[in-house]
Amino acid sequence: MISVNGKWALITGASRGIGNLTALFMAKNGCNLVLHSRSLEHTKKLLEEVKAFGVDAYCIEAELANSAEVTRMLDEIEAKGTAIDIVFNNAAVQLTYRKDYLKTPIEDLDLSLRVNFIAIAMICYRLLPKMVERGFGRIINTTSGIRDQPEQAGYSASKAALDKFTLDLGVKYDGTDVIISLTDPGWCRTDLGGPNADHDPEDSIPGVAVGAFVNDKKSRRFFNATDFIGMSLEDAVKKSEALKAL
Repeated sequence: MISVNGKWALITGASRGIGNLTALFMAKNGCNLVLHSRSLEHTKKLLEEVKAFGVDAYCIEAELANSAEVTRMLDEIEAKGTAIDIVFNNAAVQLTYRKDYLKTPIEDLDLSLRVNFIAIAMICYRLLPKMVERGFGRIINTTSGIRDQPEQAGYSASKAALDKFTLDLGVKYDGTDVIISLTDPGWCRTDLGGPNADHDPEDSIPGVAVGAFVNDKKSRRFFNATDFIGMSLEDAVKKSEALKAL
């Protein structure tokens, strides 16, 4: 298991839900943080909370549906001289449940793909070369277990694209210390998951974060966060490293 003490992690969608909890968990383990949200105001309180653990951190804003803003965000991180070691691509949009799914507007597909897939691809393409140059990196892309629901076609299709992208990209880095993984938090009672979800978001930690701590040069693994409920980080890492690649 690696130490993340003193490393820098970018967390998208850090203002609430799983992203917020991941930020607090990483800060407790000594990781410095770049906290993304759509507005700096959204992460203002979280910034104070993570800094209380003695780590360095700052906030950054971008509308991930806008490719120009994604580029500007990455430019800003680079201009600050921050070497990103770990990325949690957590932010996502899950639009209206379309009961009449054959009338799903194309805008659902367009927005979902821009936020849930294209922005993530941009982040990966921008940050991976520097990770390779430094000889270390962890990218954890958040997917979903939603299946067989054309009522949520935009969301599920965008996550399927992300899965394929992550697995194909991971082939190129397998055997190096740049590890690319997928995680599924499960159906959580968050703003995105709704009040009727199966479990509290706290249950998804450490399963969401474990991909940052593995230390065996194996990419292309899927971490189902609900399989790690109640486990210590150390035990979660051992279980993760025993998993086979997809």
